[in-house]
Amino acid sequence: MADHNALPLVILTEKFASLPGIGMKSAQRLAYHVMSMDMKSVEDFANALINAKRDVGCCSQCQNLTEREICPICGDESRDHSVICVVESPKDVTAFERTREYGGVYHVLHGLLSPMDGITPDKLRMRELLSRISAGGVEEVIMATNPTVEGDATAMYIANLLKPLGVKVSRLAFGLPVGGMLEYADEVTLYKALENRNNM
Repeated sequence: MADHNALPLVILTEKFASLPGIGMKSAQRLAYHVMSMDMKSVEDFANALINAKRDVGCCSQCQNLTEREICPICGDESRDHSVICVVESPKDVTAFERTREYGGVYHVLHGLLSPMDGITPDKLRMRELLSRISAGGVEEVIMATNPTVEGDATAMYIANLLKPLGVKVSRLAFGLPVGGMLEYADEVTLYKALENRNNM
């Protein structure tokens, strides 16, 4: 922003611009919009950010975001706990839940393997996944990482870790475009990919 703008407004714009998918023009628009809001609305907005960051953590079982110790999906006894769908991020859980066709549970890795970016297995929630499977009762693990180089590498790495544990490991059948993102896939495509998954 130009030098004639107040420093707090410049800082606010830069904070918005640091968010994914927000360029400088959009950030500037958002900053000016905040300035047009009344103080109560701004405080509510700020409190929503603080409360979400403070009160939302990871489910002790699946690592999905929740404000409870165990998320509603893991706590639902009607779900099939013998099938775990492994996804990259909490957004992918939301995408699968929109299909209303998957009845198992999830495991969120919070990233994908990418040695070039310093993301190694110890940076992901793989240890927690192995603990869940070692505890028994799991029959199938569905690798539902994105069809990208990192997604495929992560799926293969985990499949190799799980094979000695005697569980079936399958991969989504991708009617999804290579390089595509699960969160943007429509419900029918996701359901078909889930239904036609392949063994790894």
